[in-house]
Amino acid sequence: MGYHTLKACLDDLRRSRQLVEFGEPVDPYLELAAVQRRLYTAGTPAVLFTKPKNCRFPMLANLFGTEQRVEYIFRDGIEPLRKAIQWGADPLQSRIELSPSFGMSGWHSRPKFVRRAPVLACRTTLDQLPQLVSWQQDGGAYLTLPQVYSESPDHPGIGKSNLGMYRVQISGNNYLPQSEAGMHYQIHRGIAAHHAAALRQGKPLRVNVFLGGAPAMTLAAVMPLPEGFSELRFAGILGRHRIPLVVCGQNTSAFPELAGTLLPIYAEADFCLTGWLDQGNVKLEGPFGDHLGYYSLAHDFPVLKVHHIFHRKDAIFPFTVVGRPPQEDTQFGRFIHNLVRDVVPRKLPGVRAVHAVDAAGVHPLLLAMGRESYLPLDPHRRAAELHTLAHTILGYGQLSLAKYLFLAAEEDDPSLSVDDVARFFQHVLRRVHWRDHVHFVTRTTADTLDYTDSELHQGSKFFVTVSGKPRRHLSASLCEADRIPAKNPRLAMPGVLCAEEIDWNGSFPEEIPLIVLVDDSTEATASLRDFLWTTFTKSDPARDVHGIGEFIENKHWGCTGALVIDARRKPHHAPELVEDPDIARRADEIVGKILRQ
Repeated sequence: MGYHTLKACLDDLRRSRQLVEFGEPVDPYLELAAVQRRLYTAGTPAVLFTKPKNCRFPMLANLFGTEQRVEYIFRDGIEPLRKAIQWGADPLQSRIELSPSFGMSGWHSRPKFVRRAPVLACRTTLDQLPQLVSWQQDGGAYLTLPQVYSESPDHPGIGKSNLGMYRVQISGNNYLPQSEAGMHYQIHRGIAAHHAAALRQGKPLRVNVFLGGAPAMTLAAVMPLPEGFSELRFAGILGRHRIPLVVCGQNTSAFPELAGTLLPIYAEADFCLTGWLDQGNVKLEGPFGDHLGYYSLAHDFPVLKVHHIFHRKDAIFPFTVVGRPPQEDTQFGRFIHNLVRDVVPRKLPGVRAVHAVDAAGVHPLLLAMGRESYLPLDPHRRAAELHTLAHTILGYGQLSLAKYLFLAAEEDDPSLSVDDVARFFQHVLRRVHWRDHVHFVTRTTADTLDYTDSELHQGSKFFVTVSGKPRRHLSASLCEADRIPAKNPRLAMPGVLCAEEIDWNGSFPEEIPLIVLVDDSTEATASLRDFLWTTFTKSDPARDVHGIGEFIENKHWGCTGALVIDARRKPHHAPELVEDPDIARRADEIVGKILRQ
């Protein structure tokens, strides 16, 4: 079955004992976020907080908190959607997929216009919305699960629309109370193209922000869909019903420039904010704790002029928390990865699989496998086609945000999986030759949330391509006889040494091809997740990748000894996210009560 509303989903979860209600007051300022982090870690049911402090709307946490619950919620839509995406990967088949002849999925993929919209039943104001603040240094409250809807000014209509999940700051900083919000979008997202078109035309960009409704709409907003595949169609197929839209006859006499530009409103949403992005109007947005495990700092972003806020009579306010992975958004990544992995070879010919590693913050680290068919008579099986594939991967959609890409030839080990991170690294490190296999892309665009470069939106990329037979064994342990010339050396995995300092003139074993400089080697090697997060979220390739015996030859960088990644904190890095001890104790008490229910 597909859920048409958030309430219908919660009713079903309640019947199946996957939802609990908590009636004691919990503060949206810091407490609820700390509670949500613990709920996710514990793998608990979703929790409906019926009486949050200073708030008249119930707040829903941990809806997508386990892989099993995500599969349960979308149990009837996953297979039809997987088929639709697979067919949609072929431009010739996409017309079939979007037509009624595709069956019910084709029918469900077509949004419909309706006359009745429960979301328009009531009105409220920005200060009456739950003022959720997740981390101590956050600049204010923001919507954590918004569905931001915009249309192309060049091609108006739902066909070229975008539904994305962008940060919407509703309080704090210098925003005018009750009438302004911050709109933090990233430069590669659909709304950015729409806003650029509006700026060219000298017009404001109309925007609607939805909260709640069918869970499929929330997932659609985070889905990195291929160009031309509408998020509304995606949500319809996944939710097994046509997405209902209504055009609200708002009075625009005070804003004649907006006449004729009103956007459709998602009829079954729990909340809807209507407004527009002014021409060139920006204000400081942030800082906010973010999914890399650091604060994204305050920067100028567009201002959303809020016109109206509507909500259902029985509105429920869903929320999540972002922070150092894993968090609830990890489940979004898993769902997306499982859904599109079979499409990758068709969209990127020659590429067998790609894995954006959640523990490293998703965008900082990509593992990939591809075909190596160039120079088939070369007895040394050097990487050649893999170089082309690496550029293809780094130029495709959100994969272009990656900082580090490790690409291996599938012919060397057909059983190798990009999902087995430890084994994949060992496969690469046994074969890599840092003299030839390292390549950089410098002074390029980067993830807005990544502060390892000193400038916003700017950074570098590093990719390694390996093919052929192993060239070394990897050290699996250290002993005093090894005499490693480093401070507090520890192995993170076979062949990977973490240390707080090294003697650059010292001698390192061939069996240790990768060295990572860290602030605390004990913490960095406590687990695979700790190693991945430390190494790839705290380093920028062009600034922080070095080597023993490094050289430049014909503008190619390489090194004759171990590769060294400096993952120590630098002055320009953003602050790490740290919980307040008092809030942590309070959250532990609340979660304890929830688990005893």
